[in-house]
Amino acid sequence: MTGTLPATFVKGFHNEDLVRRMEYRKLGGTGLKVSALSLGGATLSALYDKKYDIDEGIKTVQEAIKSGINYIDTAPFYGQGESERLLGQALKDVPREAYYIATKVGRYELDTDRMFDFTAAKTRQSVKRSLDLLGLYHVDVLQVHDVDAAPSLDMVLNETIPVLEEFVKAGRARFIGITGYDVEVLKDCAERSKGRVHTVLSYARYTLLDNTLLRHMKTFKELNVGVICAAAHALGLLSNAGPQAWHPGSQELQALGRQAADICKKRNVELGKLAMCYTMQLEDAATFLIGIPNRHLLKLNLYVVLNGLTEAEQEVLLYLRSNVFKRFYSWGSTLSTIKDFK
Repeated sequence: MTGTLPATFVKGFHNEDLVRRMEYRKLGGTGLKVSALSLGGATLSALYDKKYDIDEGIKTVQEAIKSGINYIDTAPFYGQGESERLLGQALKDVPREAYYIATKVGRYELDTDRMFDFTAAKTRQSVKRSLDLLGLYHVDVLQVHDVDAAPSLDMVLNETIPVLEEFVKAGRARFIGITGYDVEVLKDCAERSKGRVHTVLSYARYTLLDNTLLRHMKTFKELNVGVICAAAHALGLLSNAGPQAWHPGSQELQALGRQAADICKKRNVELGKLAMCYTMQLEDAATFLIGIPNRHLLKLNLYVVLNGLTEAEQEVLLYLRSNVFKRFYSWGSTLSTIKDFK
């Protein structure tokens, strides 16, 4: 619903016109109303760009919140603390009531032997470090990062999540979520949690390449779990610039992305805009989370959210769906692709 002001609106800080034009949706049963477009923290680190601009990242975060984006997602894995540290700097000058923020536990290092740790001790240590880097007394959501990479869901439910519940009880967090690539595992974990999981973040599973998330949207709705649909650009694959070298997609899939990008470039269209607009048609998702490392991309994505596509862009999107993206693809599982980060 547009036109109304969310609970996160702060008069004198926000651009009221843009906030009124933004759509805000219920995040499951949390009681939070989050912006349709949300800010992902992965690109606010060296994970996507070794030469990422810290100052520009800080300005982008602040501009995003002023423009009506009120949900931010980050993780220790993003630059091994770089993203959380940058956000901590950016949020010093932002009223705490102006945004909701989520971070994660469970995934940490680029070294595959030390990448994942779902133990209670590491989880407790991680949350404390995240709060310190962010410079916050509390976060709104604590998420288990890539539950599909955990040794078992038993460990997630019986060891990792109980620690997160300790922080909720202590007032250092409000809600608990899970994230992952494997939608089946997300569904199983949400069902088995019996109400202990409040949000589910699924990435790259409802895009021009893959609609797997549709399988369990009904279940998530029945569980009253808020769905965060992330990575409309399929980790950079669906953009004119293309993905990073570590992208987990097959050579065939990456060739498809390049083909689509070439078509868009020839027609003076940005593939990322088309991908974003397509993904945002998913019904019942609370918010659409993407990485936005600079103000140029912020303006581009805000324009798509607030105004949609031009007639020419719509024609290119229709052409791509009919002639390039003729079937759906996936790239296996989280564990099958972690070697790409070495």
